Amino acid sequence: MATEVAIAILYQKDKFLMQLRDNNPNILYPGHWALFGGHIELGETPEVAVQREILEEIGYTLPSTFSKFGCYPDERVFRHVFCAPLTVELNQLVLNEGWDMGLITPEDIRLGASYSTASTDVRPLGPVHQRILLDFMDTDGSSN
Repeated sequence: MATEVAIAILYQKDKFLMQLRDNNPNILYPGHWALFGGHIELGETPEVAVQREILEEIGYTLPSTFSKFGCYPDERVFRHVFCAPLTVELNQLVLNEGWDMGLITPEDIRLGASYSTASTDVRPLGPVHQRILLDFMDTDGSSN
């Protein structure tokens, strides 16, 4: 049975907030850029889970206008994907999970990699996270 997670596309102007995952070989996509979010706990709805995870991971309260973007199931993980504007500056967020965070450009998303100041090198995007953001950019139209 696939693990269920709730993740968020957080956008500001034409950039997308991403987390550089820890360089831990025991996690999915170690050292890769990914969307913020996490596991849905027993009895939680995906909507409640994404709000909790974003608050825990970066201290950000999702605006009431957040919405469901879609679902991305594979053999290991069922991803509930939400989207919302990031209405605060990056320096107002507190990174509580992960190695780094940054606002990633559409060009870097298409390229599949972005520079991290914490790792001091270019790191790849998690393939499924890249696909989700490419789909979002295609349907949203704001980053073409």
